[in-house]
Amino acid sequence: MGTSKPILTTIVTMAALLLVSSVGAAAESAGPRVEIKAHGFGVPELTVPVGTTVTWINHDDDPHTVTSTNNVFRSPGLDTDETWAFTFTRPGTYPYYCTLHPLMTGTVIVRSGS
Repeated sequence: MGTSKPILTTIVTMAALLLVSSVGAAAESAGPRVEIKAHGFGVPELTVPVGTTVTWINHDDDPHTVTSTNNVFRSPGLDTDETWAFTFTRPGTYPYYCTLHPLMTGTVIVRSGS
């Protein structure tokens, strides 16, 4: 019975570490979101710092893509309520469009620093 207290302490410590790491991961993924609806990108121009992950979510009944005009990123076709994310690691201007509906356009501007 003398070893049960150290084992219990180890289990409680591990559970606390798992909880803290999962909360941190959720906070890290909580970056800007661009909603796709009514055949348009909800935020046509978004400015973010380097290292930001932007998530697109399709709220339309039709599939859509998020495709960079300068071939930096390309999502698969997103069905209703599907998401796709991209992390911007370099400063610059990134125009994008939907390959299925080319009149749907947007731009992400990535700035260095905060």
